[in-house]
Amino acid sequence: MNEIFLMKLGEIVLKGANKRQFENKLRQNVRRRMKHYGNFDVYIMQSTVYVVPEDENADVDGAWEACHSIFGVVSLCRCRPCEKNVDAIYNAIEEYLGEDLDCARSFKVESKRSDKQFPLNSIQISQEIGGRLAEAHPSVKVDVRKPEYTVYVEVRDLAAYVHGPAEPGAGGLPTGVGGRAMCLLSGGIDSPVAAYMIAKRGVEIECVHFFSYPYTSQLAKDKVLELARLVTKYSGRMTVNIVSFTEIQEAIRDNCPEEYFTLIMRRFMMEIAQRLAKHDGCGALITGENLGQVASQTMEAMTVTGAVVDIPVFMPLVGMDKEEIVTISRKIGAFETSILPYEDCCTVFTPKHPKTKPTIGQLIHAEAKLDRQAMIDKAVETVERIQVKYHDEPRI
Repeated sequence: MNEIFLMKLGEIVLKGANKRQFENKLRQNVRRRMKHYGNFDVYIMQSTVYVVPEDENADVDGAWEACHSIFGVVSLCRCRPCEKNVDAIYNAIEEYLGEDLDCARSFKVESKRSDKQFPLNSIQISQEIGGRLAEAHPSVKVDVRKPEYTVYVEVRDLAAYVHGPAEPGAGGLPTGVGGRAMCLLSGGIDSPVAAYMIAKRGVEIECVHFFSYPYTSQLAKDKVLELARLVTKYSGRMTVNIVSFTEIQEAIRDNCPEEYFTLIMRRFMMEIAQRLAKHDGCGALITGENLGQVASQTMEAMTVTGAVVDIPVFMPLVGMDKEEIVTISRKIGAFETSILPYEDCCTVFTPKHPKTKPTIGQLIHAEAKLDRQAMIDKAVETVERIQVKYHDEPRI
């Protein structure tokens, strides 16, 4: 029988009466991801996703790599199915894992028997198979406490499965079970990580990016779209809403006190993002804000910028230090793109001495000369919507 994947469910198993809903969404997500790699049968039994290639043309290695980035899976392994008898299990191990076993200095066999009709229990399976392997591989010592290599045997309803050590999955919850949210995506390190972290909780992600041509270039826009593409490896396809922000920033520059430039700009961003979010069925905003990181991310500043919206604002990075954020950025493959030196609209018209402890009253007074609603209406009407998928050509 051919090689297949076993993907073990994470916290889905704790969902009680709602478990089936989570499993169905995960199965849909896996099937959608596998389509790019050929024909695969995907089904769930006993808190495990089975991914089975249906023909020889399937890109098994590509599919295996993709499975590592599917939320809802805590661990996964490539395995060999076989008939449910001791001889077949032993032969499958020799054929499938024999070379790996020969490369180890010590081993043990660990077995699980969910099919209670099987004549041997888990301990007896391990003893029987372990004894045969010890005779066949005399140079590899048996060590049941700290083995260098572990052979796993799982006797399940449909077949027995043999495999080596499992690999970590992406964890979290299946994309789509947690609603939808709109992420304010800049060209920096933080916002792609924020999008990834909320997507990990089962939330479908859309993004909004504020583009200030000619102060920011096409390369800067392409950089952001590439960051979105990299996030879709985990979140699935998304829409990026590109908002032309130049007129708003110039109006702020010409009509508002300098120390409030960034705060007023952020208030416009939040309100525009909320408009787009509500239009697209998103129930929350996501930002990459980190308490104390810059002048606009003090507690007082975040209060006044968040005051213009009435939906939840998720800030998954708010209590993290920069090194923690960078570690996740590297993990998801976004860091090298994030540090490319292209302009960002947040750096346009940056005040020399920004206000760090503003009040709502001060902001309302500072932006009094602006026709906020007219400016926001115009920005929303001219949004460019770009569909992004992981298998698109890289933008940079």
